[in-house]
Amino acid sequence: MDFVLLGTGAGVPAKARNVTAIALQLLEERGTVWLFDCGEATQHQILKTAVKPRKIEKIFITHLHGDHIFGLPGLLSSRSFQGGVEKLTVYGPKGIDAYITTSLQVSGTHLKYPLEIIEIEEGIVFEDEQFTVTALSLDHGIYSVGYRILEKDRPGSLLVDQLLQEGVKPGPLFKALKNGEMVRLDDGRVLNGKDYLGDPQKGRIITVLGDTRVCSNALILAESADFLVHEATFSADETEMASAYFHSTTVQAAETAMKAGAKQLILTHISSRYTLEDSERLKEESKAIFANTIMAEDLMAIKIPLYVEE
Repeated sequence: MDFVLLGTGAGVPAKARNVTAIALQLLEERGTVWLFDCGEATQHQILKTAVKPRKIEKIFITHLHGDHIFGLPGLLSSRSFQGGVEKLTVYGPKGIDAYITTSLQVSGTHLKYPLEIIEIEEGIVFEDEQFTVTALSLDHGIYSVGYRILEKDRPGSLLVDQLLQEGVKPGPLFKALKNGEMVRLDDGRVLNGKDYLGDPQKGRIITVLGDTRVCSNALILAESADFLVHEATFSADETEMASAYFHSTTVQAAETAMKAGAKQLILTHISSRYTLEDSERLKEESKAIFANTIMAEDLMAIKIPLYVEE
């Protein structure tokens, strides 16, 4: 599991930062990619990375401002030309269906894969045997949500040494036992796979917030998160401007991470008024409150380990 930060800027593209898009690669977990927001030129950014559009399984839109959705029609169209045949689902606030449908119809775009568009409300928006994704509204100029991705606990590791001591050879039997199945050995013994697994591995929690001022739902979504992706559109000395434009500062993002008990904070959605030379200062503003702060940069990849240290 890892992040690929495709766009880390706010409002309009800048030389150093494109507008918002984040890929969450789940290649080991499910062989797919989830995308969070899709600003203008997201597909151009993808070309500079190892992310494969045909692997994108889900796109989660936080809100309908242009810097978060203007890249959708092009990406959806190009996915057809890049070998994408598997179903793709887009989740987003009310209006996302009309935006996508109209864009594709007016441009005469025909997709070669099934496209599902789900207009979400607060609560659980997706759940399967691996993940639960919950959305809650935030405090922005238009309806904006944050997403909490909860990975369900994974089975413990197979106790290989114990099995070898009992004369079980690696191969298909190991796979069956890893799946918790009952297997019969050549000598007649019956083994229960559940007896040969270590303690379950706790699932990870990833929180990706849309644009927002400080609000209680951000704390709920970020509670105990292994990684919190939080907008930091403005510097610490621009608190009034941040509030007026329904955004957050570097310090406010850090305070949310601290209060929520998050382990790592990624600052993104940086205003184009700040240059790359300003990035270190913005990061230090946050780190003064929350030490485990990462300043997002375009095309940055961040590995999400199985166990995230505080």
